Amino acid sequence: MKVTSKMKLKHYLTAASALFVSKAFAVESLPGGPQVNGIDFQTPVTSIARDQRNVNYMVMLICLGIGIVVFGAMFYSVFKHRKSKGAVPANFHESTTVEVIWTVIPLLIVIAMVVPATRIVVAQENTSNSYLTVKATGYQWKWGYDYVDGPGKGIGFFSTLTTPMSQIYGNAPKPDDYLLQVDHPLVVPVNRKIRVLTTSADVIHGWYVPSFGVQLDAIPGFVRATWFKADKVGTYYGQCAQVCGKGHAFMPIVVKVLSDADYAAWVKTERAAIKAGGGALPPSGATS
Repeated sequence: MKVTSKMKLKHYLTAASALFVSKAFAVESLPGGPQVNGIDFQTPVTSIARDQRNVNYMVMLICLGIGIVVFGAMFYSVFKHRKSKGAVPANFHESTTVEVIWTVIPLLIVIAMVVPATRIVVAQENTSNSYLTVKATGYQWKWGYDYVDGPGKGIGFFSTLTTPMSQIYGNAPKPDDYLLQVDHPLVVPVNRKIRVLTTSADVIHGWYVPSFGVQLDAIPGFVRATWFKADKVGTYYGQCAQVCGKGHAFMPIVVKVLSDADYAAWVKTERAAIKAGGGALPPSGATS
């Protein structure tokens, strides 16, 4: 077949387009955030997140075992007692033994799943003895953080998306932290219990950080509490977990976990900026 100039041009354009797309959307796994081709939980850095992952594994194994037993018995029965082999249906009405077995065994399975899950839920509700408290207020579409008590008390700021419009609406290359870049991340110390109070200034939002195992709705008119204790220094990412309007995708959560010394230095810097007036950030209760 004769290759024309038009066909060559089309081939080159197709190759160039494929190269551009691969470059524009080539990303790698983000430490503390989304993973490329990830099918598992994000790497947990709190005891709650680890317990959630372990319970999930346990439940999946139980479901797998149930599936193997049920479908194994079904396929065996169909194969062993098929009509072509002359199988004759049994004629019986009921069996008390069978009734007891298929009542007791599922009950024990449910208890085996409920007990560890309940322990996690109870632990999530225990916000006592926290090192510091941060109020997270959801806005359309950003987060407002106020340090209510503990080191850093009085510091408050908005955390707003900084991903450029050229990446969101244009063809600019998208980095690993696409739609996860903010001007002011939440900053906390490592190995300290952090209590988080959530509320909202408009509609329902959701404060969700997978690596912490924390997800709590921020509801207008209500103040709700959760906590986390990160045991590893790093930057961790989350998102609003409620569909809160057209800008829902544009209110990420970024938490920087620092050593005690680095956190103390951050608090000192923020206090100095607020006192000087040049770095003052929006006060608690601001709506814009």
